[in-house]
Order: sequence, then structure tokens, then C-alpha cells
Amino acid sequence: MSSISKILIANRGEIALRVLRACKELGIATVAVHSTADADAMHVRLADESVCIGPPPSRDSYLNIHQIVAACEITGADAVHPGYGFLSENAKFADILDAHGITFIGPTAEHIRLMGDKITAKQTAVELGIPVVPGSDGEVTAENVLETARAIGFPVLIKATAGGGGRGMKVAKTEDDLDEAFNTARTEAAAAFGNAAVYMEKYLGKPRHIEVQVVGDGAGNAIHLGERDCSLQRRHQKVWEEANSPALNVDQRMKIGQICADAMKKMKYRGAGTIEFLYENGEFYFIEMNTRLQVEHPITEAITGIDLVHEQIRVASGAGLSVTQDEIVFSGHAIECRINAEDPRTFVPSPGTITHFHAPGGLGVRVDSGAYAGYKIPPYYDSLIGKLIVHGRTRVECMMRLRRVLDEFVVDGIKTTLPLFQDLVANQDIANGDYDIHWLEDYLARTSA
Repeated sequence: MSSISKILIANRGEIALRVLRACKELGIATVAVHSTADADAMHVRLADESVCIGPPPSRDSYLNIHQIVAACEITGADAVHPGYGFLSENAKFADILDAHGITFIGPTAEHIRLMGDKITAKQTAVELGIPVVPGSDGEVTAENVLETARAIGFPVLIKATAGGGGRGMKVAKTEDDLDEAFNTARTEAAAAFGNAAVYMEKYLGKPRHIEVQVVGDGAGNAIHLGERDCSLQRRHQKVWEEANSPALNVDQRMKIGQICADAMKKMKYRGAGTIEFLYENGEFYFIEMNTRLQVEHPITEAITGIDLVHEQIRVASGAGLSVTQDEIVFSGHAIECRINAEDPRTFVPSPGTITHFHAPGGLGVRVDSGAYAGYKIPPYYDSLIGKLIVHGRTRVECMMRLRRVLDEFVVDGIKTTLPLFQDLVANQDIANGDYDIHWLEDYLARTSA
């Protein structure tokens, strides 16, 4: 199948292990890169070869393009899988790999740039027929901020054009709030992204966060794999995800999915991507596109049976998609819980040594984690230590299974967010699927008071 013979995995943690497993199933040799802090990581132990690329800080290791390219040349790796985060949406990295004759397992640098800037992405979405949130045509400035806000109508949301993760994002509910929100958003954007430019959108009161998984072959063929509901968030970071969304019916699901697939066909998009929406009162509003694999991709795999990393590698190798839209069958319901090394009430990071680790099992249970008993979680990186993915024939069966496996999951020696999920799975709103993007923060505020 593949013209790719050896893949360097330019990432760490659970996603590096997840990519490594896919490579092994496809018979492709693997190279793990790691910082000195990750020398004992599971993916490093299991890879065919490993290369240390620097000290613990990400800028000196996992974000060090020179070191990663050198590791490719030393090992003879002819392709790089970036995982998510780090260099996964770095157009310069994709360009440099291309210049060295190394395949980037992801979209073209052009598409990464196009969708990486929020203003350009929104303009592109309009051109492709994707519904968008009413907002500014481009960057808002001190000169036009009031006029733009009045035209859109309060409340408005001011967002960094180069933003992500909730930084550089402020709400102005009235004209009196506008100056402070505008100036604060610009200051945060400049500090976080080196770019102070902001744009403006209509602020939606109680929307859900719905995202559509797409895959394209780069030659004009593209499919969608349904949607995920990522509304349970804290500080704009997803905590619990579901596929399919409890809020949509089959017609809505297929309609928005087809809109997204058609848009990717027009773009000639290559690889996996996710088109994200706010959803309120039956309407979808585009907010951004992630040109990479998502943390929550396993729940889509659970309900479709499609291995997304296999598809990424197939497409990058020129083999095309393994399925057509007509061949995709959605089966049952899946939920993912992100297990972080954090205090479940304060969310303060809890690095340290895992003394006991027992992953739950049984039908419809998947745990993506590089953790093991004796593994020392370093303090330098994201606190995600694993993902619990549960699948059932119905949402009720899925919830019951999740309740059972949360009681089985053991991670001792550090604090984790497992108790939070035990609370959530017992909550009536969650059982009913009745929540929006503000629900979790409101719940945490109530229960910690």
C-alpha cells in the first residue's frame, strides 16, 4: 500500500504511542524522538529506533525543527507524523520537510496557512459554502471597533486572529464593556501569539460546540465521518467529548457533514481535518478548522470503524482514501474522557511518579495512554496522561459502561481528574445530554462554592 517505509513520530505521550501502533499495523518502521525528560516514555521503548532531540523545554526539543530534520536524516525516515500540538499545524515545518524530500503526514503548507489565520479561514469558509457566525469582514481596529460592534449587535466576542485555547478572547456585553474587552484581547493576543490583530463575532449565549471530522485525498475526493460534541469544556479546553452529538438528529448530521465534505472537495484538501462550529437554535456557525488529528479522534473511530491514522498515512503515501462516503456506517455511541494529571477540584497540575496503574477493560473500552506503574510524569508538558474511550450500542449503554469503567481505572501516586468524571457520569443533565459550552464551568463554580 505505502510508498512510505519509515515514519518519524514528532510528538510525545499518548498520541506518539497511538501513531506508532498504526505504523506497526501497516508494517512501517518507526522512529521515536524524545527530550531527555521522556527517555523512558512508552513510545520510545516500543519504537524501532529512537533519537534524543534535546533538553526538556519544548522549544529546545519537540519544537526544534532543525533537530527533527536531522533525526530524519540520521535514521533515514522518509516521512514525519506530527500528531497534534507542537509542529502539527506549522506551515514552515511542512515546507522544510518538503524541501528535504520528506513526506509530511498532514495537509499542504498552503492549507495550513489558509486555515491557521482565523480571518482568512472564515473568509474561505464563506467561499466554500460553510455557514459562519455573523462578524467583522476582517481585522477590527481602534478606529472601527465601535461601528463594527453596533453593526453586528451586542453582545460581541473579540478574538485573536492567530488565537487558540481561549487566549486573546474577550466578551463585550454592552458598549460600555467594549474598550476594555478590545484592549485586553489585543494585549493577550500579542503576548501569546506575537500578533495583536483581533476580529469580532456575534456572541452566542448558550451554544454547543460541534465539530465535523473530514478526510481528503488531495485530489478532490473527500468524506466526512460524522460529528463530535465537545461542549463540556473548562477555560475553552475540552474535557469530555461524544460522538454523535446528543443534540443532533440524523438529517442535521448528514446535512452539515455533506456541506463540510463538499467544501474539502473544492479545496482539494489532503489528510484529516476537523471543521468546528458553534450550534444554537438549529443553526451551525463556523468558528475554525483544525488541519490535524484531534485529541478526540478515537470516538469517531469507535462509531465508524475507520482508523484515522491509517487514512492519514494512506493519503500521504498517494494511495487515496480506503472508503467512500456511501460505505461509512455509523454505529452506536462513544464518549471520551481526558484523564489529566491534575487536582480534580483545583485543576492544579500534579506531576510525579505513578505508583500503581490499572487500565479498565471489557467490551467497548479503549484506553489511549503511555502511562504505566513507575512512570514519572514530567512537569514540562501538557498534563494529559491518557484518554478513556467507551463505546456502546446506544448512549444509555455507553453511559452505563462508562460508569463501570471509571470505577475500575486506577492511577495512584498522583492526582488525576478521574473523580470529576465519576461526578459527571452521575449527573442528570449529562445523562439527558442537556448541556452547552458554559455548563461545566457553571457546574464547577456551584460545586466548589
